[in-house]
Amino acid sequence: MDFGFGAEDEELRAQARAWLAEHLVGPYAHAVGLGGPGSEHEGVQARRDWERELGRGGWIGQGWDAPDGAYGQRRLSLTGQVVWAEEYAALRAPGRVGHIGENLLAPTLIAYGSPEQQRRFLPAVARGEELWCQGYSEPGAGSDLAGIRTAAVRDPADGLFRVTGQKIWTSLAREADWCFVLARTEPGSKRHRGLSFLLVRMDQPGRVEVRPIRQMSGTAEFNEVFFDGAVAAEVVGAQGGGWTVAMCLLALERGVSTLVQQIGFAAELERVLGLYAASGTADPVVRDRLVRQWAELRTMRWNALRTLGAQGDPGAPSVAKLLWGGWHRRLGELAVEVRGAAAAAGPGTWSPELPYELGLDGEQRLFLFTRADTIYGGSDEIQRDIIAERVLGLPKESR
Repeated sequence: MDFGFGAEDEELRAQARAWLAEHLVGPYAHAVGLGGPGSEHEGVQARRDWERELGRGGWIGQGWDAPDGAYGQRRLSLTGQVVWAEEYAALRAPGRVGHIGENLLAPTLIAYGSPEQQRRFLPAVARGEELWCQGYSEPGAGSDLAGIRTAAVRDPADGLFRVTGQKIWTSLAREADWCFVLARTEPGSKRHRGLSFLLVRMDQPGRVEVRPIRQMSGTAEFNEVFFDGAVAAEVVGAQGGGWTVAMCLLALERGVSTLVQQIGFAAELERVLGLYAASGTADPVVRDRLVRQWAELRTMRWNALRTLGAQGDPGAPSVAKLLWGGWHRRLGELAVEVRGAAAAAGPGTWSPELPYELGLDGEQRLFLFTRADTIYGGSDEIQRDIIAERVLGLPKESR
């Protein structure tokens, strides 16, 4: 199979590289390499400004199923999107704070939203002006999403929903302007029935509260969000049909972004390889594991390219998640093993006024953060269930 790119792709590559080099200057130069999983606390304001810079350049919404320029975005082919993502990662451009709105909310609105909702929300996402977070998981409903208990009741006075409940592990909730919330809108309903996909403004003092969750890595990019009668201005899709909308959105979570992620993985692996070379050791077992990590990363890239255009393949996202989750976790273990005793050095201090740990070095943070890679975004057990039931046709597990 040919994994190469055509002449148009290479022309786009040169254009993307030139645009990034021209714009990653001034305050944005200081944000190079900042942000991303495990480091979302870094350079937040500069990265938010950078979203608007990307919007002015038309680089947001390249993969939307909408006419070129309909919302101020340029439409790129799948390979074109890969090219842009590769150049973005290669130049270590700032970690995106708008990716949830661009890659999850917007395609879902295009598929299920009304024309009015599309006109209201998509241009603001394309301009990098409004940021989104995802209100799915709850303390008692993580991997088992159908067990959510957050409820929304329609107010007869104004016809709007009032949302009450708690969401957890909400990435970028402190930065987001909006949250798409899966809530139970039919009292007494169970499992996936009676759920609705609601759009909730985050700036509702007294009705929406965000509390950071300090992780063992020291950072606090995940949050718990409490809704106390929060107003939901919009319902996407049919009332009570939120499960269908939610499943559509989850299918979008992995795609071109997987390739971007792998470029970051490659940089981390390169650092660990450099530490191993600098250590002067010649442990054949560690060397074999490092070679295996390199080979598996190449295989993941080929698999991601192969499945990129596999629309409707229920197993492809789960296979990808199983591959990268375990790979990244093993890399974290290798990182501290290569560091040796130095990796056991204690962290710095922490206080409620400064909710981020500053004492961890790169390898320590990599090790601690990757403990969660096989859990968040759908645990390994859930991914295996999906493959078994939806791809292999095995009987469902009894509940």
